[in-house]
Amino acid sequence: MFVNEFEMRKLMCEIGNRVYNRGMVAANDGNFSMKIGPNEILCTPTGVSKGFMTPNMICKIDMKGNILQSDGIHKPSSEIKMHLRVYECREDVNAVVHAHPMYATAHAIAGIPLDKQIMPEATIFLGEVPIAPYGLPSTMEIPDAIEPFFNTHDAVLLANHGALSWGVDLMAAYFKMESLEFYAELSYRAQMLGGAKELPNTEVKRLIELRKSFNVPGKHPCIEKEGLCTKPENEACTHQENCKNRVCTCTDKKETKAAPTQDAELIARITKQVLSQLNK
Repeated sequence: MFVNEFEMRKLMCEIGNRVYNRGMVAANDGNFSMKIGPNEILCTPTGVSKGFMTPNMICKIDMKGNILQSDGIHKPSSEIKMHLRVYECREDVNAVVHAHPMYATAHAIAGIPLDKQIMPEATIFLGEVPIAPYGLPSTMEIPDAIEPFFNTHDAVLLANHGALSWGVDLMAAYFKMESLEFYAELSYRAQMLGGAKELPNTEVKRLIELRKSFNVPGKHPCIEKEGLCTKPENEACTHQENCKNRVCTCTDKKETKAAPTQDAELIARITKQVLSQLNK
């Protein structure tokens, strides 16, 4: 199942270069990890720029966060707790990426989730990206904040912090981060041009069916929606706590266009009022 460990360390350094060169992190920010065995995880070191890592800097830990191997100089990322929580709750996940991409983080700071269906690729591979409540970095607050989204999503924004994505391998987790940031930038730029025109519900449903035919691994909010609580916050909920945070809005948006008969009636009433005023 798992490949040569040294090659995986080299891959982590390559991802570090990509994350750094794309401006997804500043200075020593960000961290990522990958599972290389049932109880072995490679993770990035703390206090090191992701663009300048070398294979020997990568730390190896177990599923409880204990150090199994290091170069004696570098220590595991202080934010490894949120990675471990993902692995504990999602057996299908083998890699986690945390970064601070500019547009995605701006949405997280502004409190604006990425929940508009504006581009086929984003709808197929992400569905939407919600915002997890703020948690103090390096504490258990962040793992607790993101856990409610594991059953339905493969990426979340971290309020006033950044973004987190996960996948079946490191490239999958990284590509989700890239896609998330592109989605966020498109959303921002479309807003500057007057607002995004969302895909109709019928097209969104067709894209979801297309995802199913692709056999894309991981979770998707629109597909996992069935059985989740959709009751308003002030109503009794029989599902598990925080399930209201997992409700997908991909195909729930109501059509706002008036029916043709309603338009005709409205026009008739306005015309009648105008003629009445002219005849006075």
